[in-house]
Amino acid sequence: MSQTDFFNIADLLTEEQRLIQLAVRDFSDREIKPIIEDYAQKAEFPLHLIPKFGELGVFGPTIPAGYGGGGLDYTSYGLMCQEIEKGDSGMRSTISVQSSLVMWPIYAFGSEEQKRKYLPKLATGEWLGCFGLTEPDHGSNPGGMKTHVVKTEGGYLLNGSKMWISNAPFAQVGVVWARNEAGRVQGVIVERGMEGFSTPEIHHKWSLRASATGELVFDNVLIPETHILPGAEGLKAPLQCLDKARYGIAWGAIGAAIDCYETAVKYAAERIQFDKPIGAFQLTQKKLAEMLTEITKAQLLAWRLGKLMDAGEATTVQISMAKRNNVEMALHTAREARQILGAMGITGEYPIMRHMMNLESVITYEGTHDIHLLILGAEITGVQAFK
Repeated sequence: MSQTDFFNIADLLTEEQRLIQLAVRDFSDREIKPIIEDYAQKAEFPLHLIPKFGELGVFGPTIPAGYGGGGLDYTSYGLMCQEIEKGDSGMRSTISVQSSLVMWPIYAFGSEEQKRKYLPKLATGEWLGCFGLTEPDHGSNPGGMKTHVVKTEGGYLLNGSKMWISNAPFAQVGVVWARNEAGRVQGVIVERGMEGFSTPEIHHKWSLRASATGELVFDNVLIPETHILPGAEGLKAPLQCLDKARYGIAWGAIGAAIDCYETAVKYAAERIQFDKPIGAFQLTQKKLAEMLTEITKAQLLAWRLGKLMDAGEATTVQISMAKRNNVEMALHTAREARQILGAMGITGEYPIMRHMMNLESVITYEGTHDIHLLILGAEITGVQAFK
């Protein structure tokens, strides 16, 4: 299926999984790659892709079909993320947020009425969702959040703000986390149009330029009882959401790495210096060989993690390891590929610099590189170093 499947990972997939991967790859090649450089240069979000994502089935693929989802396994979801991120990390972020951070918590923690109201519209792309956890003063330490809800007549008053929120400027619905009067973290559903709720966009980004990023600002927003997620009290609930999203990132980053690697292989065969292709030089071959080796290791790690997810056995720490390793691998691959392309590597004629800059965000969001190292360190030693 791909020139970058050195250990025949496709042989480990079911026929349905291979067909899903091929369908999403075709979509990415047809709908994302031809337009994404222009959108990134203009720092615009390709909103027209949202209903197409819905049609393709990449919103909520693991959510049961009865609620509008795909009813698929996690390996299929991972393959979707990989193929979408071959196109662009920002586009994979869009489907990760919609699927893992908005639809999944409504499915896992919401009432039956909430599931029926929101999930089908999110699945089709009629509604776009966002996830409000990170705050201006609390990124790696979500336990320090200041956004809060207080009981009032007719529901709750929500006050505070969230920062670096993907999809925020265009989202119709947000799953937001705030402290209740008991000091517990509580999940609530916020809808665009609620009085006191605004979503200012963040501009002047060097990374994820085709992705819409913004703030969520709550000024005495009245949250009705019907918008409280009944099963989402305690910090464990948003962290479970992050597990699902980090899993998708572990696969998605491989897609960005593959796109950079395949671009470098093609360029190395065509670019002539000293009367021969630069692919004939030892240092170029060293770079390509190391890239392919690391991509293959990441593929095997993601595939095994997918099997564990499908069995309901994957741990937070295993997901954390895969996210950290695979994103670091992708960023290193992008930098090495850029070296092979020389000056051409920084132009929009090739995707490498865009992938590289996107990955600078991916290595930070949903747990920074260092925090993921410390999550693993705490598992090894039994001592948490970040508290």
